[in-house]
Amino acid sequence: MTSVKVNELLSVAGQPDAAAFAAFAEQGFAAVINARPDGEEPGQPGNTAEKASAAAAGLSYSFVPVKGSEITEADIFAFQAAMAQAKGPVVAHCKSGTRALTLHALGEVLDGRMRPGDVEAFGKNLGFDLTGARRFLEKRAGQAPHVTAFFEPRTCSVQYVVSDPKTKRCAIIDPVLDFDEMSGATGTANADAILAHIESEGLTVEWILDTHPHADHFSAAHYLHEKTGAPTAIGAHVTDVQKLWKEIYNWPALKTDGSQWDRLFADGDTFEIGGLKVRVMFSPGHTLASITYLIGDAAFVHDTVFTPDSGTARTDFPGGSAAALWQSIQAILSLPEETRLFSGHDYQPGGRHPRWESTVAAQKRANPHIAGIDEAAFVALRQARDRTLPKPKLMLHALQVNIRGGRLPDPEENGRRYLKIPLDAL
Repeated sequence: MTSVKVNELLSVAGQPDAAAFAAFAEQGFAAVINARPDGEEPGQPGNTAEKASAAAAGLSYSFVPVKGSEITEADIFAFQAAMAQAKGPVVAHCKSGTRALTLHALGEVLDGRMRPGDVEAFGKNLGFDLTGARRFLEKRAGQAPHVTAFFEPRTCSVQYVVSDPKTKRCAIIDPVLDFDEMSGATGTANADAILAHIESEGLTVEWILDTHPHADHFSAAHYLHEKTGAPTAIGAHVTDVQKLWKEIYNWPALKTDGSQWDRLFADGDTFEIGGLKVRVMFSPGHTLASITYLIGDAAFVHDTVFTPDSGTARTDFPGGSAAALWQSIQAILSLPEETRLFSGHDYQPGGRHPRWESTVAAQKRANPHIAGIDEAAFVALRQARDRTLPKPKLMLHALQVNIRGGRLPDPEENGRRYLKIPLDAL
């Protein structure tokens, strides 16, 4: 297998066979990055076989599968992370080497080491056509809002800072408050990382937004409100969720009017983030209160659809409905096909890197829960899958915090806070 040397630490190559991995080791490489999705053509070795071949040759291995027309910032950052973790020279491959080199070149531009106008010439000097990288950069330069994601690996949650590049105003969407269920310890490392980013970028927080009351992590909305003074908001049907869980928790003192937030959004409501117009879409199914925020060409869909290789969200929580989720998904898929969809979780199927961005077009084409099936088939598929899933391990912990806008339980007379866990309730 012939590789093309990009610099002292990186070479790119086409698809290697099993024997090539031993040759890579003999040539002094320490690691392999596979940038090719499984199943692109018959006879392709695939991730599992390549990982085994790399291990047999003593090479570290990373799986960063991408399609050329669907590369996102998450893919670029994953490629950079794989490079940083390698303990020596890396050979990165796809089918021809073009996608691997594209990921490298885009990372160089985003980090300021290469000018966007130099990308095509850089590729041509190495024998590759990087017009796709140029198009990515051109599209990115014209996009508004700008979206920065923060992946939280403990719960596989994705948090977002969404900003207007003209006014430097921003919103925080679905922030996570740290919680360790084994020790009961809480923390603010994730939320503080968001605040550090906002400060470094010179942004001003206008909104702290939740898409729904989360069942797998604590919301940091209240903490961030105290830090920034920005108003908090969620969907108006959160009151239905409060009433449902008030009974489950036997919590007579719980207010069920949504007053724990500064604003409750109904379907079709609009507001602004700087100069960006935001429209709210009611998106029930996963919960009674789920909403989507449509901001420019970006829709923050959280637990409705995930990336196309991950399917759709579960609907077996109290108040969930597979039929309602189908209707919500259809409304999202009626948006322009180039609309960017940002999901709230990624569970990394097949061991790939975390991803959270897709498009309406990609969902229609490649999501097996959507492409080529009707409502009845979706409902049957979703309900059958939900029956196999365990409840989130933090569900009973998190809901009592999140239906109060991210507020922890009030301290008791000894100054300590306590969670209440109903037994045999679900």
